[in-house]
Amino acid sequence: MQTRPMIWSLKISRALRSLLLLMKFMKLGSKADSFQTDGNNTRYVASDLVTDLVVQVGNVKFYLHKFPLLSKSSRLQKLVSSANEGNGDEINIDAIPGGPSTFELCAKFCYGMVFTLDAYNVVAVRCAAEYLEMYETMEKGNLVYKIDVFLNYSIFRSWKDSIIVLQGTKAFLPLSEELKVVSHCVDAIASKASTDVSKVDWSYTYNRKKTSKEGDTGWNQVRSRSVPKDWWVEDLCDLEIDLYTRVILAVKNKGSMSNELLGKALKAYAYRRFPASSKNSIPKNEVSKLLVVLDTITRLLPAEKGTVSCSFLLKMLKVSMLVESGESLKSELVKRIAHQLEEASVDDLLISSSESESTMYDVHLVQKMLQVFMAQDHSKEDNGEIQEISNSNPGILSAASKRIVAKLVDGYLTEIAKDPHLPISMFISVADIISTLPRPAHDGLYRAIDTYLREHPWISKSERKRICRLMDCKKLSAEACIHAVQNERLPLRVVVQVLFFEQVRAAASSGSTTPELPKGIKDLNRGSCGSSNLGTTNTDEDWDAMASAEELRALRNELTALRVSKHGEYRSSNADTAPISKVRGLIMSRRILSRIWSNKGDKQTENTGSDSSGSLEAKSTPVRRGRHSVS
Repeated sequence: MQTRPMIWSLKISRALRSLLLLMKFMKLGSKADSFQTDGNNTRYVASDLVTDLVVQVGNVKFYLHKFPLLSKSSRLQKLVSSANEGNGDEINIDAIPGGPSTFELCAKFCYGMVFTLDAYNVVAVRCAAEYLEMYETMEKGNLVYKIDVFLNYSIFRSWKDSIIVLQGTKAFLPLSEELKVVSHCVDAIASKASTDVSKVDWSYTYNRKKTSKEGDTGWNQVRSRSVPKDWWVEDLCDLEIDLYTRVILAVKNKGSMSNELLGKALKAYAYRRFPASSKNSIPKNEVSKLLVVLDTITRLLPAEKGTVSCSFLLKMLKVSMLVESGESLKSELVKRIAHQLEEASVDDLLISSSESESTMYDVHLVQKMLQVFMAQDHSKEDNGEIQEISNSNPGILSAASKRIVAKLVDGYLTEIAKDPHLPISMFISVADIISTLPRPAHDGLYRAIDTYLREHPWISKSERKRICRLMDCKKLSAEACIHAVQNERLPLRVVVQVLFFEQVRAAASSGSTTPELPKGIKDLNRGSCGSSNLGTTNTDEDWDAMASAEELRALRNELTALRVSKHGEYRSSNADTAPISKVRGLIMSRRILSRIWSNKGDKQTENTGSDSSGSLEAKSTPVRRGRHSVS
């Protein structure tokens, strides 16, 4: 069947046009409804004239008269003509859109009986009229013409009715598409959503429906308020994803909608369909629908940074994990998140891992985000995908963004450190990715390291040494230092460094210049070893062992005694021998003395290190850019 598109160049009177604009429905016909029912599957017209035509629609039989129907329907004419050749008076039209109920409305129109068209049934009747070929060529003012007038001058001028009709087209595809009902609905909705808010009345929206129960006073108060820019967002959330996509694309093509408002609309639609919690299980029949929603929303998001919040993007990523979406979707979301990572919170980054993983959280995903984030600093030098993204938003990271992300990662490390199944290599790997980011203080990193040591007491000495190298003792605050020097979980080497640098800071605050590190501390930082004056061997194993409470007290007393002079020089002119003479006068265990002040006069060891640099890097460990060692 060749369909005819809707009639849009309609010549009607000005009075009728004004009337249609006010109508939410259209009454057709003038005669009383005389359709009767005989049982469940029989319908007939009560009349003095004997019926001469039986129309079978599905399981319902209609006993009707030929003349009123055949004068308006070309298809019925053809069917009856074919039936007469076989000496029959019964025809079958099972394929009519809308079934028996819609055919009955078309039949009433043929008889001139009263019935009502509205937003809920107009699509079905329009498609049925098209199927029955009720065109102007059969009779002036036929059903197709009247419905097109109603659609054009009433339905498509109403915001609410346009949405209802668009929803109704789904049941009549592809015919509703061929008749251009869908496209005209989409265009009408997009045009109204793009209208300047100064020209929008609250009657456009569903808000009138929501507030009318409050009475006239409440409604008048609503009308007196200014219309917000996002007045249309919630209403469109009722559409299914394919229709919603068409409307959003049409809105984009209008070119008058801001990306921020488009992002808000997409966010509202997604949240309407997402599960309440990422911990909730999703029914199998909903998984495929969610996958389509996720993929579509991601594609519709404007490319510009900041059109939606980072928290929303992370919510999408968590849902994509629940429904086991493809890697391409996850990668796109990770990339978008990374470009506005400074907006995220620690809770946002705590993405539960799959059942096959042993860890509580999916740390690998966060690692990918951090890698993309860090790559932005080099994006202008690259010719790949990162380059393209940075062109729309210059990709060089600001100092503020770097500090915020560094603090964010410190908090994230603190949380994942509580997972007893988190391997130390994964913890260190996350910290290493952002090791070049500036941190005014290392208190957050210290807190994360301490949490890991507390939750993983079984790790080896070498692993403690590795994890403690992540922080710079010089950047611990006074409060963190107080905690660290009493922390029995830290290697002795770290405690010594904290104590010493606290003394240096105290000297600096009193106006003295920062002294050069004495040879004993330098050797400690290099991890050198040699003969002790007291006859014991200072080994790395001793330094990497956890300090006891007694040793911590002894160390604090020892370094407190090393006062810094006004000029920043140690009291003895010999920076290597002065500490030794002081140590010999203190009451300390032989083990502590041998650990702290060994290597006196060990020139060979001194020459192998870089004493003049004051570096905290272990000699045996390659220097890593931006990373502070405590070995």
